[in-house]
Amino acid sequence: MFFVILFSIPLLTMAWTAWLWWMLRRAGGKLARIARWACAGTVVLALATYGWVIVQRFDVVEVAPPSWLQALLLLWAIVFLPFMALPTMGGHGLLLLARSATAVVTRWFGAGLATPRDEAPSAAASAVVSRREMLRTAALALPAFGTLGATAVSIPQKTRFRVRSITIPVAGLPRALEGMTITHLSDTHVGKFTRGRVLDELAEAANRLRSDLVLLTGDLIDHSIRDLPDALDMIERLDPGRGLFNVEGNHDLFDGAEAFASGHASRGIPLLRDAMANVRVKGHPVQILGISWRRREDEIRRQVEKVAAAADPGAFPILLAHHPHAFDAASAHGIPLTLAGHTHGGQLMLTPDLGPGPMMFRYGSGLYQESGRSLVVSNGAGNWFPLRTSAPAEIVHITLQASRA
Repeated sequence: MFFVILFSIPLLTMAWTAWLWWMLRRAGGKLARIARWACAGTVVLALATYGWVIVQRFDVVEVAPPSWLQALLLLWAIVFLPFMALPTMGGHGLLLLARSATAVVTRWFGAGLATPRDEAPSAAASAVVSRREMLRTAALALPAFGTLGATAVSIPQKTRFRVRSITIPVAGLPRALEGMTITHLSDTHVGKFTRGRVLDELAEAANRLRSDLVLLTGDLIDHSIRDLPDALDMIERLDPGRGLFNVEGNHDLFDGAEAFASGHASRGIPLLRDAMANVRVKGHPVQILGISWRRREDEIRRQVEKVAAAADPGAFPILLAHHPHAFDAASAHGIPLTLAGHTHGGQLMLTPDLGPGPMMFRYGSGLYQESGRSLVVSNGAGNWFPLRTSAPAEIVHITLQASRA
């Protein structure tokens, strides 16, 4: 199915372009000609980038396309082609079928009806037609122009992130851990959009927080294992406080789970794969439980059960999981705090509460509490997709305090 979708992109793009060219030629006028060539240029850029990415992935060429071209391709292929271009073309096809059916019915049942003679359009009517054609041309070209506009908006977003502070009341928090702080870093997606200067800025911003623990919840890299050295360099610039730990996400495994794990091991960076680690914070034992990536919830539940069964009952446990739905099993096993990512806060949200995030995940962004247990879901600090709306990239700074309830 993945390859069917992948290789349908250029075919559907060319079909839409041919249809658009025909529609704009019928419209006529200077504006339609300009729109026709502008749309064609946008499509050529997208298809050229598509080919460049394919040959680069197969190591035919080593140099990746510029990030702005990759952004244009992703925005076209994932948003504007399926949700604007194809529905418009399909709707027009249905309209033509409806008109053809109407014409047939009219020929069958409308014989003998007089046909009124056309009158010459007035100057006012011509102006209306002109405005109508302008709106029609703009509507036809909107998918291509929308792609260009969204690409322009996405470019500065690649280096923007916020520090989000969350204070969590924890029932039964050991007195020694009152005020304990955690820097939660997730979904950096080091690669085509998160690289270079922004990695230094992420490390500097995290270090300014001077947290007791630095905990990462997966998708350190975007796709290629070749980006792992840069990602690990960024981690090594982090001040670990009393401990720094990472777990794997789905993107980390695209080029091989063992290669990702061995890269961590070669740098001495702890990667918890269905495992745990013990640290002491303010003199009290804290146990970090980490599970490896799984998509299915029954598998996630079994992983949480495994690490929970082996947990030290005398330590304060914190679960690291890439998928936020691990919270249900963690809460059932009495784990007071779970950290997760994966959702990107919904990425393209209409408002912070309305959009694809809540449609796809029970827990989309921020703090969730149930039966005295807490989950924090990070929007992620980086990007695999270039555009965000109402779901800003972030580092999360967590402070624990004893619940007064």
